[in-house]
Amino acid sequence: INAQQVGLGVRVGAIDTIMTAGGLQSTNRDLDFAVEGTGFFIVSQDANATVQLYTRDGAFYRDYEGNLVNASGYRVLGHMADEGTGDFLVPNDAPPLPLSIQNSRTLASGDVVSLETFSIDAGGNIIGVYSDGETYNIGRLMLAKFENAEGLEKMGNSNYRASRNSGEVQEGLANAQGFGLVRSGVVEMSNVDLANEFTDLIITSRSYQANSRTITTSDEMIQELLNLKR
Repeated sequence: INAQQVGLGVRVGAIDTIMTAGGLQSTNRDLDFAVEGTGFFIVSQDANATVQLYTRDGAFYRDYEGNLVNASGYRVLGHMADEGTGDFLVPNDAPPLPLSIQNSRTLASGDVVSLETFSIDAGGNIIGVYSDGETYNIGRLMLAKFENAEGLEKMGNSNYRASRNSGEVQEGLANAQGFGLVRSGVVEMSNVDLANEFTDLIITSRSYQANSRTITTSDEMIQELLNLKR
């Protein structure tokens, strides 16, 4: 005699995270960035960048100290340029540290110049225009990528953390070593295709109606048979 078995019912089989890129929407805001291609921005909860998180949300802000932060208040990481010369004194593969955009800087000559405006190029370099009419590098954003980005652990507020399933983090500069470009004045929109979602919703609704109509028709046929017998 076969043993009596009880089913486990319905349960969630898996939850997949789709990491395909979304469309870019123009905002014309200086601190709105987006990665066009492969890569995540690197952020950290503390100034020492001991715990790193990763995000595609590039809507950044400056706090009261001039630090570059995201909407959660996490520090955005990269490489700072030398204040006096504007040169990058660290190698490209150096560990990232928090970035800041100050309103003034002291040049190698001792002169203090004020920041008038700044921009960012496709390589993630933040370039400032100062009151002396010259341009100087302020810093550069660093990006991160993973062998299996879908395996990143969700931390909320569009932030992710590396996991065993995602693989080791690979850090580098934008527009180099397989990393995407950094676009300024735009934000990445959701990668959900509303047209496909609405189409699937309509198909599901019509399928339900068809199945319901089949059951109703079958019931009517049985009722007719019973009436013929009477």
